[in-house]
Amino acid sequence: MMKFRENEDAVSPVIGVILMVAITVILAAVIAAFVFGMAGNIQTTKNVAATATQQGNDIIVTYQGGADSNSVAYLRIDVSRNAPMYYYWRGETGGTLTSTAGVPDESEWVAGKIPVGSYWTFTGTAERDHVVVAAHFSDGSDQVVLDTFV
Repeated sequence: MMKFRENEDAVSPVIGVILMVAITVILAAVIAAFVFGMAGNIQTTKNVAATATQQGNDIIVTYQGGADSNSVAYLRIDVSRNAPMYYYWRGETGGTLTSTAGVPDESEWVAGKIPVGSYWTFTGTAERDHVVVAAHFSDGSDQVVLDTFV
């Protein structure tokens, strides 16, 4: 009767080579992503805030400002069951806050001039109303700064 001897010596080197190849491929992919700028278009979060409160049927949205308030071009305030409104500062009107039903033209607004503490009153309902405030920044980016129900 012949005995066969199992040779398990080759298993460990094969697994080691496979792991080394896998690590090399992963490292090459990560380095290529940075070299070719694939990871360079990540936007940073801006620091700006707004609050919404309800008094009776009125919804009051207040701009709180923040570290990036100097680059806010305009605010888009959308209260459910109301048409969204855009609020911005027009330098040529003597310092008044202007509102429009559509996106304001860049030549009309002055970035960083919406006063902290500015507030707007909307007619709400007896039910919960959805309030969304988005800020548009002078670098062209947009960010939702408030998304709540009141």
